Amino acid sequence: MAPAVIFLLVWMIVPLAMTIYYAFQNYNLMMPTMRGFAGWENFSILLNDPTFWSALVNTLVLVGACLIVTVGLGLVLALLFNRTFIGRGIARTLAISPFFVMPVVTGLIFKNMLFHPVYGIFSWAMRTLGLEPIDWLAHYPMLSIIMMISWEWTPFALLILLTGLQSLPEDQIEAVRLDGANRWQEFRHIVIPHLGQVLYVVVMLESIFFLTSFAEIYATTSGGPGTATTNLPYYIYLSAFFQYDIGLSSAAAIGAVVLANIFAFFLIRFVAGNLNAGGQR
Repeated sequence: MAPAVIFLLVWMIVPLAMTIYYAFQNYNLMMPTMRGFAGWENFSILLNDPTFWSALVNTLVLVGACLIVTVGLGLVLALLFNRTFIGRGIARTLAISPFFVMPVVTGLIFKNMLFHPVYGIFSWAMRTLGLEPIDWLAHYPMLSIIMMISWEWTPFALLILLTGLQSLPEDQIEAVRLDGANRWQEFRHIVIPHLGQVLYVVVMLESIFFLTSFAEIYATTSGGPGTATTNLPYYIYLSAFFQYDIGLSSAAAIGAVVLANIFAFFLIRFVAGNLNAGGQR
């Protein structure tokens, strides 16, 4: 396994080391002669930039809201598809199909086919009901992005949770039913503890991807209106490819890495605590 481990270490450490190096350098592509060691200047500029703090808040809101929606809706759908009914195979295939749509395509579908204030399906439905159509991306930009990402990632939660449900032993369910447990008690004391590790995996993997959400924002709102949907990845993109400030964008990337690690630390403690509490019960 040594060659694979070495390859992965090089693959991760080299870009990280270069990012740390450039974070402490004056390096703007528009001013190639102004090079040199900047110390903590890039981080100072970053911490005094209100756009950075707005992007940080937007990132946390986006991750938290998408986790709640995808895990909650994915669990409901998993419980539904775990039952036997006519056409279950076709329904499962249709339910997980959004996960295979590319993020840019997802953004374009929602922007032009669903959210468009004139030609969108939502606008048509509202006009049919006698209501005034809404320009979703202009008036509710963050909600629109959350809806896109949730639509795309709910099938992932559904697929993983459904796999966990199918590994639940039937004798446990039959035993609690014979003991007189109702549906809620069965769900709370048997199903949820059994899905503990699966939920942990789903939350961790989705958190990683939600923290790096970019394509949906790029294809629809471009971080706007203003900075309403600018998250950390899009802020880094603007710093690197619009301001051409490699030093500042590298400092922002380091901030994003620190945020991801802090988020993962508290998330692991939270999930592990709930799992231990569930095991003790």
